[in-house]
Amino acid sequence: MQVKTFTGATSQEVLTRIKAEMGPEAVILGSRTYRRNGVVCHEITAGLDRDASGSRDREAGAPEGWNQWHKEWMQIKDQLFALMKPAIQLERLTPRQRVALEYLQREGVSDAVAVALYQRLLAEPGASVLECLCGMVPVKAWGLEHWNQRAHLMVGPFGFGKTTTALRFALHLRKTEPEARIAFINADCLRGNGRLILRHWAGLSNFNYMEAPDKETMQQALQAATGCRAVFVDVPGLSRKQNFTQWRAEMGLEALEAATHLVLSPFCDPIQTQAFLSRYKSDGPGSIVWTKLDEAESFGSIVNVACAAGLPVSALSFGAELKESLAPATEPLIWRLIFKRQIPGQAA
Repeated sequence: MQVKTFTGATSQEVLTRIKAEMGPEAVILGSRTYRRNGVVCHEITAGLDRDASGSRDREAGAPEGWNQWHKEWMQIKDQLFALMKPAIQLERLTPRQRVALEYLQREGVSDAVAVALYQRLLAEPGASVLECLCGMVPVKAWGLEHWNQRAHLMVGPFGFGKTTTALRFALHLRKTEPEARIAFINADCLRGNGRLILRHWAGLSNFNYMEAPDKETMQQALQAATGCRAVFVDVPGLSRKQNFTQWRAEMGLEALEAATHLVLSPFCDPIQTQAFLSRYKSDGPGSIVWTKLDEAESFGSIVNVACAAGLPVSALSFGAELKESLAPATEPLIWRLIFKRQIPGQAA
């Protein structure tokens, strides 16, 4: 694997360079933000497997030639949507609807989603754009009144903040239920930085902390957390050859009643985001948590992912601090973020 580290003034700038130099198959291995001479710098490490596409197909269990077939299908799909665009008669929309649709496309909303929204607007002439969008982007705010499962599996790629999101979820719960017993089970034991942060904050906040790198220790940890109000499991990031269903089976968690919360950031390109949705797909209840919002330049991908995954948005996360940096999702918060680029908690 070829590994290279990129730095820049913003995460979006760095990701653009990674895509330009290493292509859409590059995998984010880690990221950090630091100050140099008073200037904020963003550093992202990416990796790229240089093996032939045919060997990658066979290693992943896909039929030979899958990558080439998939590439050709994506080209055909783009051409189909290019043909459909002239059929979108914007004059059939009200001026307000037309402005909103054009804005969403500039913000990165995909052609498929734009066509679906256009069709909804035509089918419901009296409806506003927000009314139609609310039917496409479900919301289910974080909080045990909505998420009554005792176990919560925090999943997502490395560097997107799933460990800190688990801590923010727990701190939000502690704020609403001060006496609640909360436990963390760290299954991501190989990454030292996240492990130290989780153990440190668990000790400060009087949360139970356990490590479970394998099936046996996972079962022991779950047994020890039987009396807890909520149990957060920090799932390790998965490679291209893995998926979440396989990981649950390996850890003996197939029968565990749990909610799965996928942590994503809005500056991933569409190909990588689709790969993450497939890799971390879960059959049970789940949600999307959007992180690093303060580093993103646009938020159209929030709409794309909601339509592709069919999962509700549960929370919006921003900033480096653990406290007061997560907001349970609501429709007004999401639409102010997308249309006004207003981060939760900031003044309009």
